[in-house]
Amino acid sequence: MCSYEEWLSARAAGSRRPADFDDVGFVHLSTPEQVHLPANRLFAGREDLVLLVLDPERLGSPVRWEPGVPSDPDSMLFPHLYGPLPAGAVTSVRDYAPGSDGSFAPPAL
Repeated sequence: MCSYEEWLSARAAGSRRPADFDDVGFVHLSTPEQVHLPANRLFAGREDLVLLVLDPERLGSPVRWEPGVPSDPDSMLFPHLYGPLPAGAVTSVRDYAPGSDGSFAPPAL
């Protein structure tokens, strides 16, 4: 998930390297069932977001399933990509808009 402008930049550059990549060392990813959690924490009300649907076989770097933040369910693990996200791993881009109250729901993919 990122803004449409960030996706256009990543596509032109050939990969996505989020601003916090150097600090955390990975790209935060989510499954369709959990993407609304970080969307609501970080982007509530934003209407410029897109979901990048990925082919895991094209990622090119290790993915580790790790805990999110303390408010997430104890058993929930998020995929973290330990390398930049190759634009070629993106199989589709979908608009991801909040509801009328500004909050996000799990997407229908």
